[in-house]
Amino acid sequence: MRKNLLLGLALASAMTLTTVAVAAGQDGGFRGDHGHGHRGHAMLAGMDKLNLTDAQRTSIKQLVKSSFEQNKSQRQNLRQQREAFEAMTPDQVGYQSAAATFAQAEASALQARIQQRAALRTQIYALLTPAQKTQLASLKAERQERKQQWEQFKSQHPVSSPSGTTSAQ
Repeated sequence: MRKNLLLGLALASAMTLTTVAVAAGQDGGFRGDHGHGHRGHAMLAGMDKLNLTDAQRTSIKQLVKSSFEQNKSQRQNLRQQREAFEAMTPDQVGYQSAAATFAQAEASALQARIQQRAALRTQIYALLTPAQKTQLASLKAERQERKQQWEQFKSQHPVSSPSGTTSAQ
């Protein structure tokens, strides 16, 4: 019973947090950089609480799509580097060098992704009205409050593992 209750609360919280996190960006950015397909539409769905106009929706969709297309070759290049590295075995000559090269490529890609996400977020934010910006700030504050409540709940209600010990997940 307790596990079912916790699972239900976790799922309900996850669904609520996902909607708002997509709109507000849990790590400070809008979530459109992984693709204009699923992620782009999810972002727009999450922004429904902001009562976007059709023009704003269209502009945001275009910005997300453009960002996705601009980053496509970078993602493909990184995927090829990852596959090449993963195809190697640790006893191959150049394995450590390949690891270092791949790590650098990952770090550069992460830096570029964060900068691109910030640029996209700036462009989208500029499309919002002052009232929508205020509403977005309120949604973000509500999400933070729910996150704190969830963390407090988890710390007060540890889940028992099958071996009889407890752990906060």
